[in-house]
This record gives sequence, structure tokens and C-alpha cells, in this order.
Amino acid sequence: MFLVTVRLPPGATLAQAIRHLGLSEKEVDTGYGLVLIDRVDPDRSLYGLRVSEAAARRIDPAAGEGPHSDPRIEPYGPPS
Repeated sequence: MFLVTVRLPPGATLAQAIRHLGLSEKEVDTGYGLVLIDRVDPDRSLYGLRVSEAAARRIDPAAGEGPHSDPRIEPYGPPS
């Protein structure tokens, strides 16, 4: 999966984002959901979304940015 940053109407839902971007539910990590990125200025309407590689390539650059890396976060070293 890849992270993309997209501009959507204020208060967008995951279902609205999928329709607006022309994606299918299979191409989107619905467990991750749609994340409002700029809580300080929500009127900017920037959202984060995890999508498949193919979907990330199809998203119109005018709608967003990315794909961005999404490395797995794991603990460093042995458990203490």
C-alpha cells in the first residue's frame, strides 16, 4: 500500500473520497480510513489515504500528492 495526500471537500468521508477519486474499495485500505492531515486549518481539506500501487498511479496529480513511502514501524532492538 502507498500513502497519498489528497484534497477533498471539507468533512469528506471515506466513501465520498473513494467515489471522488474513482477508486474501488478493494484499492483502498479501509481499516486505515481517511485521515484529516491539517487539524489546525481543516479548511485546507488535506487528507491522507492508503491505496494500492495501481490506484496511487491513477490519482490525478491535481487532486493530491504522492505516493509517499509507508514503512512498517517496528521496535528497535530486543524488548526490554
